[in-house]
Amino acid sequence: MIRSLTLAELEAEGEALGRALAAGAVVTLEGQLGAGKTTFVQAIARGLGVAAGATSPTYALVHRYRGLRGPVFHLDCFRLRSPDDAADLDWEGLLREGDAVLIEWPERAGAWVPAPTRRFRLHHLEDPERRGLEAL
Repeated sequence: MIRSLTLAELEAEGEALGRALAAGAVVTLEGQLGAGKTTFVQAIARGLGVAAGATSPTYALVHRYRGLRGPVFHLDCFRLRSPDDAADLDWEGLLREGDAVLIEWPERAGAWVPAPTRRFRLHHLEDPERRGLEAL
């Protein structure tokens, strides 16, 4: 079911999710460009205690933030040319060290993406002030 949320509601939902995530969680976020994936990740990161604002790691591919319980990793796989490009990422290290691993565009990394704890798809809606959030 797709829920229609304002940006403020989306952020509140993300923060609540971040506070509730168990250590070692893997969260994947799918959706078109501009659908709100990074906004949702930023809110999840705040819920995990990341004080510095999370930014899109599109060019760096992976950002590491300091959370309350440990590192929070944010991956943006949009720029991967093929799933083979994801082979160079230290997936085992991310999972071993990370309090949470938040992955945008997971479908671009193919089978390299670890089994997610939570999966979401974000949608554009007719009302530009709202986003659609779907738990998969």
